Amino acid sequence: MNVKPLAMRDVFLERIWCSMASEQKIFFVSADFGSPVLDKIRADFPDRFVNVGIAEQNLINVSAGLALEGYTVFAYAIAPFITMRCYEQIRVSLALLSEVRPMNVNLIGVGAGYSYVVSGPTHQCYEDITLMRALPNFQVLSPADHVTAASMFDICRDVQGPKYLRLDAQVLPVIYEHNPPEMSNGLHVHKRGGQVCLIATGYMLHTALRVAESLALSGKTVGVIDLFDLARFSPDKLYQALDGYEGIVTLEEGFRGRGGVDSMMFEFVSRQKMKAKMLNIGVEGGYRFELGTRADLHEQVGIGYEVALKNINIFIESLSN
Repeated sequence: MNVKPLAMRDVFLERIWCSMASEQKIFFVSADFGSPVLDKIRADFPDRFVNVGIAEQNLINVSAGLALEGYTVFAYAIAPFITMRCYEQIRVSLALLSEVRPMNVNLIGVGAGYSYVVSGPTHQCYEDITLMRALPNFQVLSPADHVTAASMFDICRDVQGPKYLRLDAQVLPVIYEHNPPEMSNGLHVHKRGGQVCLIATGYMLHTALRVAESLALSGKTVGVIDLFDLARFSPDKLYQALDGYEGIVTLEEGFRGRGGVDSMMFEFVSRQKMKAKMLNIGVEGGYRFELGTRADLHEQVGIGYEVALKNINIFIESLSN
C-alpha cells in the first residue's frame, strides 16, 4: 500500500477542523500564520478562532486564559517564534500554572530544524528541543511523517497539560504506511540487531533509516528507533529496546551537546546503568547563513547522510578494537 505523502501541518489541522464540529470546547489561536485548512477553521468556526497577529507573547497568554475557562486550545505559529519569542510566557502561563490548574494548551510549531531551508537561521529552529524539554510538565512531540503527526492529535485533545508539537514544514516521505506507531510508548522500534542502535527524532529518522540500509549492504546490521515523544516516552520500553547494544547513536536536527536528544540519552544511559558507548550526531554549534538544499546544509553542519554514515562506520569499527 502506497500512502501519498502530505504536509504534517495540513493533516493535523484537518483533524482539528473535523473535530471542532462535534467538540465545542476546542479553540484555535493563530499568530498571523495561514494555510488553506486554517481558512476553513476560521470560516466555519469564527466564534472559536482568534488571530492575535504577530504577537506570540499574547498568543500564549490568550491560550492560557482560554484553557482556564475549560477549552482545549491549539496555538499555531512558526516553530522558532512560538518557542523562543515567548519563552517567559510559556514558562509562567503554561509550565508553572499547569502545576496548580488543569489546562490543555497545545503549541503547534511549524518549521522544525532546517525545514524552512531558504529562510535562513531566523526561521530555522535548532534550539526548540532543548528549550521545551527544559520545562517541567511539557510534553514534546516530534513526528517523522504525517501519519504520526495526525495520530498525535488524539494525545493533544485527550491528555491534560501543555504540549509542544514540532512539525516539519516540508512534505516528507511516509514511514508508517500501514499503521501509525503506538503513541503511548513514545517510541517505535524499526530495526533490531547488531552492535549499535540509532535513535532519531523527526526528520533525522529518515537519515537514520537510510544509513541503516547502506550499512546493511556492507554486512553491518544496526537497530533503528523513532523517538517521537521527547519527554514522556516509556523508560521501560526504551530500556528493553536498547538492552544488549554495545553502542548508541543519537541523531537530531538540533545543536549537538546543548541539552537536546544527546543530553537526554546520556542521562538515560547513566540512570539505567547501561554500559553502551555513545555517539551523538547533531548540528555543530554556530549559525550559518549559506543557502542550499536541506541535504547540502545537513552535510555542512555534520548531520547529513554522507557524514553520518562515515562517522557511524568509524564508531562501529571502534567498538571492535
